Amino acid sequence: MKLLDRLMAVDVDAIPHDKIIYDQAPVRLFKSDFLEKFTHITPQAILCIWLPVIAFFAVTGVLNWPAGASPLWYLAAFGFGFVLLWTFLEYILHRFVFHYRPRSRTQWQLIFLFHGVHHYQPHIKTRLVMPPAVSIPGAILFYALFYLVLDVILGLPFLVAPMFAGTVLGYVSYDMIHYATHHLPAKGSAMKFLKRHHMEHHYKTPDARFGVSTSLWDQVFHTEPDDASQPSHRRA
Repeated sequence: MKLLDRLMAVDVDAIPHDKIIYDQAPVRLFKSDFLEKFTHITPQAILCIWLPVIAFFAVTGVLNWPAGASPLWYLAAFGFGFVLLWTFLEYILHRFVFHYRPRSRTQWQLIFLFHGVHHYQPHIKTRLVMPPAVSIPGAILFYALFYLVLDVILGLPFLVAPMFAGTVLGYVSYDMIHYATHHLPAKGSAMKFLKRHHMEHHYKTPDARFGVSTSLWDQVFHTEPDDASQPSHRRA
C-alpha cells in the first residue's frame, strides 16, 4: 500500500476533479490528528510568523548596506521582489503546479492536498492561506536561490536581504488578498476587481485567471479571458 494511501483520510478517487461542495465541516485530509492540524492555518498566524521575518531582513539589509552604494538600489531590490518577482512566482506556481493535470493517482493526491481541496471546499476559512509546513521550506529554498544568484554568481550580497524581504511581503500580501476575496467585503475598485477575478477563476474559468494579487501575468500569458472585468494591476 502506498504511503499516501496509508496517510490520507480522503479517497480522492471518489472526488470529481471539478466538484465543488459546501458542507460546513472541512473534509479530513489525514488519518493522523497530528498531521491534520498542519492542514489548517489562520491569516493571523501568517502575519505573526512572517511579519517579523520581513522586518528582520529589511532591517538587516539597511544595516549591512555598503557605504558607497546608492539607497535607490535597496528600494529597487525590495520593490522588484514585492511587485514583480512574487507576482510572477504566484502565477507560475498557481498555473503550473497547483493546476497541474495529474496523470496518476499519486499526483492527484498531492495536488488535492496542496490546492484541490481549496477548489473542492472554497468556503473553508482555515484552508485559504498557505500552511507553514509548505511556506517555510519554500522560503528557505528561495532564500538559497537568492544567495546563489545575487551573492555567489553576481557578487551583490547586499541585495539579498532587501529582495528577500520584498518577496516575502509579496507572499504575505497574496495570502491576505486571497483570504479577503473569499471572506471579506470588497472595498475600492482594486479589491472589487480582484474579488471578481478570483471568484471567476473558481466558478467560471478554473483553467484561467491564475493571478490572485494582480491580473498582470494573466494578461502577459493570455490567460485572461476576453469577457473579464476592466483589469487593474493595483495591489489591494
